[in-house]
Amino acid sequence: MPVTVLLVDDEPLVRAGLRAVLEAQPDIEVVGEAADGAAVIPLVRQLRPDVVAMDVRMPLLDGIAATRAVLRTVAEPPKILVVTTFEDDEYVYEALRAGADGFLLKRARPAEIVHAVRLVAEGESLLFPASVRQLAARYGERGDALAGARLTEREAEVLRLMAQGLSNAEIAGELVIGTETVKSHVGAVLAKLGARDRTQAVIAAYESGFVAPR
Repeated sequence: MPVTVLLVDDEPLVRAGLRAVLEAQPDIEVVGEAADGAAVIPLVRQLRPDVVAMDVRMPLLDGIAATRAVLRTVAEPPKILVVTTFEDDEYVYEALRAGADGFLLKRARPAEIVHAVRLVAEGESLLFPASVRQLAARYGERGDALAGARLTEREAEVLRLMAQGLSNAEIAGELVIGTETVKSHVGAVLAKLGARDRTQAVIAAYESGFVAPR
């Protein structure tokens, strides 16, 4: 089955460019478009996309508020990929904190756009960890998000490797354990942190000082 994508951006040229790049791939299908975040929830419910590629700045409802609304009201929400012009935009970090799964620069090359959509859809790697680290360094230090989590030593190791952007298979190779064991540890980390996904867990790790941005 192809990865289905909903494009949300107030610039028609951006939507057209993303559609052209994504629809050139045999395993990706663009199922709809919207010009503002206010239209996202009904379209998500109607089209059931795997990924929403969403502009962070829009006139009526921005990507941050739209992300919160989708995660709050949709029973099985799609992955959300925030699309932005500037990687150091504080709106991007707020969107990630609100529950977005990763972000994509509008100037990204076609191969990077395709890779981002596939990576977010799979959910087993952190998208652009270097950029997330930079944002955390600038907008982090918002309290001990890991307080009371009581991670085991192995779970802490897994979280640190997640923060480096490693996939489950790469973590398994690093720790010399099975991939299924890694999945169990990742699931335990997310549950203890109350995190929706890897991005949320890593942001919590940065903001608590458990992982130092570099």
